[in-house]
Amino acid sequence: MNVEEYIDHVTPATRQRDARTLLELMQRVTGQQPELHGTIIGFGSYHYRYESGREGDAAAAGFAPRKGATTIYLMDGVEKYADELAALGPHRTGVGCLYLTDLDAIDLTILESIIGRSYALLTSGVYGSRAHEGTND
Repeated sequence: MNVEEYIDHVTPATRQRDARTLLELMQRVTGQQPELHGTIIGFGSYHYRYESGREGDAAAAGFAPRKGATTIYLMDGVEKYADELAALGPHRTGVGCLYLTDLDAIDLTILESIIGRSYALLTSGVYGSRAHEGTND
């Protein structure tokens, strides 16, 4: 299944609409084409390494349109975006996730800035960990 086919099957309708908006926004911000990784739509990649020595590659920007909320993945963590998140609009956060239930209720300019900053850091070649391991500024 390709990304467009996957989005065609997303429910509810709000999540599908938001997925189409994020698809365009993330393509513009990252300059990358989307790739489907299971139920995650990813853009670009970065290499990470745990302190244990385990390492791998992950999408540098991505989202997953889930039934309850759309998850935006910020693999460098959400803490550094606290000021922007305070002005974003209704949302919830996890260590490396931003949960949105309706893109019409948030400031898309702020969201675009957050995604752009995160993507730039992750693809700069100097970021090597993942959100749950703390910051690597």
